[in-house]
Amino acid sequence: MNKFNKSLLWLRRDLRLYDNAALFHALNESTSVHCTFIFDSNILQALENKKDQRVEFIWESLLQIKKQLNKFDSDLIVKYGDPKEIIPELIKDYECDSLYINKDYEAYARKRDTEIINKLKIECFQYKDQVLFEENEILTQSGTPYSVFTPYKNSHLKKIFFEGINQFDCEALSKNYAKLNPMSMLKLEDIGFKESNLKSLPIPIGEDGGKLLIDDFKKRIHDYGIKRNFPSIKGISYLSVHNRFGTVSIRELAKVALEASSEGASVWLSELIWRDFYFQILFNFPHINEGKAFKLKYNDLKFENNPEYFMAWKEGMTGYPIIDAAMRQLNTTGFMHNRLRMIAASFLVKDLLIDWRWGEAYFAEKLIDFDFSANNGGWQWAASTGCDAQPWFRIFNPTLQSKKFDSEGKFIKKYVPEISTLSASEIHEPWEVKKGALIGRKINLGVDYPMPIVNHSEQRIKALDIYSSKK
Repeated sequence: MNKFNKSLLWLRRDLRLYDNAALFHALNESTSVHCTFIFDSNILQALENKKDQRVEFIWESLLQIKKQLNKFDSDLIVKYGDPKEIIPELIKDYECDSLYINKDYEAYARKRDTEIINKLKIECFQYKDQVLFEENEILTQSGTPYSVFTPYKNSHLKKIFFEGINQFDCEALSKNYAKLNPMSMLKLEDIGFKESNLKSLPIPIGEDGGKLLIDDFKKRIHDYGIKRNFPSIKGISYLSVHNRFGTVSIRELAKVALEASSEGASVWLSELIWRDFYFQILFNFPHINEGKAFKLKYNDLKFENNPEYFMAWKEGMTGYPIIDAAMRQLNTTGFMHNRLRMIAASFLVKDLLIDWRWGEAYFAEKLIDFDFSANNGGWQWAASTGCDAQPWFRIFNPTLQSKKFDSEGKFIKKYVPEISTLSASEIHEPWEVKKGALIGRKINLGVDYPMPIVNHSEQRIKALDIYSSKK
């Protein structure tokens, strides 16, 4: 029996109508469910690039949801503005007696949601949806949060195997969507944005795109552990942006990994658990929201912070081909392969001696799959300032990384065409190629493509000195 008459479901990081916890409970407990999405002006107004791929990805995903709801004689109510004002207005306009949302764990969202819930005079319900286990579900034997991944992962896996993966059948309750006449959709221009290059990129969009990628990855998941480190081959799932905006269900992804039951699937499941791990770090150690290092003793490392080096890194003009290819991939597509994220981050911090927070902010601006918890966790891992991070004395050699993970230079040649005529043995260290060997190959090192802006061996010694001062 339905508990409520009219309910409002507020979609945020859960842009799908299947296996959606808050949606299921709303449909199950209400006679009439109104679905809404609000383009939060407090977030969007801070974005300088008005051709933001993320905003367009959301917009396109919402179009798919609208079309699905139209099949049930309903629609998606899309608004732009401050949710603290709009949610109460929608509650009043549609005479709703309950609000359903899935939890968001980032600091701004938690504060916003708390203020809205405290302001409303109706029943409000929050559900776990974007993680398998949230902040206090996996604790040490002493009841404290984990700060080391491996024991966290072991506890996480035990809990999965003990409890199983419980999904939510929203489709069976589709009769309970509110009956609404079709509404016009806000245009990107209405919220201050323009089309980006999203449609020219090989990124399937929305819930439909997420399903396509899952089906494709199922065929390749067994090789994931072997192929995931090589950016020139199709080895990863490409689902990160869908995880970010909830156009796929994290429960479905975990179920795919468990059912595949292979070494590759186990490695991929471990990556999903890393995602949960960083979310619980975000919640339980709030000082990282304030721009502080997880390990506070490393909060004020004396980085050189050369702005010219930083600009060269951003533009993919450091003279280290693998770094430059990675940064150009990011600047062009909004995506960077995970292995390259580690190499590029390590290079910025431990070769260019630039504060990791500069790189964190740049990735936050550029990544289509930007997620604060994962981005912060990844940067602090590379900078050796985070929980369970890379030891400070372990420093990636960019040339060796290049030779190991792009041995033939295929990825480099795609994004650094200036040196595409170099052979596989030359392309990782073009500065070592004798000038006479470049005759007739249309390469003018130092003009068309820069010489290395730093010497790795020299910078490594400096980095060790910076970190050793904090031992």
